[in-house]
Amino acid sequence: MNIGLIAHDAKKKLMQNFCIAYKGILSHHTLYATGTTGRLVEEAANLSVHKYLAGHLGGEQQLGAQIEHNEIDMVIFLRDPLTPKSHEPDVNNVVILCDTHNIPLATNLATAELLVKGLERGDLDWRELYKN
Repeated sequence: MNIGLIAHDAKKKLMQNFCIAYKGILSHHTLYATGTTGRLVEEAANLSVHKYLAGHLGGEQQLGAQIEHNEIDMVIFLRDPLTPKSHEPDVNNVVILCDTHNIPLATNLATAELLVKGLERGDLDWRELYKN
């Protein structure tokens, strides 16, 4: 499965720790991330990540395009809801696209853990049928 990863600045360390904790599961899938998040995950968890541009430079739009083309199966987007972003419309677009295209989306650690555990159990295998 193709998994998109995004983390606001205040959540990047949390994303690194999440990927370290679930490396055994994530390593069996293809990871895509906005630039800085992808680099940090690669360094911390030693996982291979396809990196887009940095989020504020268009990385979120690149992920959005893959979602629109049904090329992403799940998104983990660790948001910082308390700090406004100058590129907030692009960020919100990812959420809207996931809802529109029926892509499982986690916006916090609790939901991310549920999705990854479900991924491990095969609960998201329906995405393979949905893509075809």
